[in-house]
Amino acid sequence: MPDCCVQGFEWDGTPVGRETKLADLDAYVTGSNDEVALLLIHDLFGWTFTNVRVLADQYAAEIHATVYVPDFFGGEVIEPEIVRDFARLRQLDMPGFLARNSKVTREAEILACARALRARYKKVGAVGFCFGGWAVFRCGARSHDPPLVDCISTAHPSMLELDEVENINVPVQIMAPENDPMFSPELKETCNRVIPSKGLPYDYQFFPGVEHGFAIRGNRHDRAECDAMVRGIGCVVAWFKYWLHLKGT
Repeated sequence: MPDCCVQGFEWDGTPVGRETKLADLDAYVTGSNDEVALLLIHDLFGWTFTNVRVLADQYAAEIHATVYVPDFFGGEVIEPEIVRDFARLRQLDMPGFLARNSKVTREAEILACARALRARYKKVGAVGFCFGGWAVFRCGARSHDPPLVDCISTAHPSMLELDEVENINVPVQIMAPENDPMFSPELKETCNRVIPSKGLPYDYQFFPGVEHGFAIRGNRHDRAECDAMVRGIGCVVAWFKYWLHLKGT
């Protein structure tokens, strides 16, 4: 996995939610809607990363949903300071980390969390960043009957494979940066060809001039990245407001 998956910036802000349990996993939860839930699947910095918690708070407030960020790395945390420290970044045992947190290892936990939310809430969505990208596609797979989630959204997904795209069975939103080795032009073309062919609602948002990680680790002091981040938040909020509140009401 390229360095882009652990590069970026740590944001300012103080999370306002609390820690709880979801499907026997530690989880951050924020918001207080008893009917609408959003499962946020984190990137490589995990569930304690300030950025992911601050973003969850904003989603909870603007989408009007209860947002859960479970720990899908078994308590293992990449220190957030590494996000700007290239020397320490080079020392990371990324192959070992990914082996311990592979799809085979973590998929059952991710689906268990989606099932727990489906059992409790009327509407459920899933949003994933980087590592969480492949996972939201698994949550929305056609093998789940009834569906575990009502819709999904992902920004700069990593490790996404063709069969996961082909098996999707719920409305999909993708936020795609122009420069992204993990979400290549070929994979973008595949998504843009396969998903519409299924007759599914599909919202593909292209972000020129920015790179992998912009939506969860972008530089708020860089005008282009900040604009992309703000636009990305607006896209996610509008998507889930429609599918979790307006659609079917």
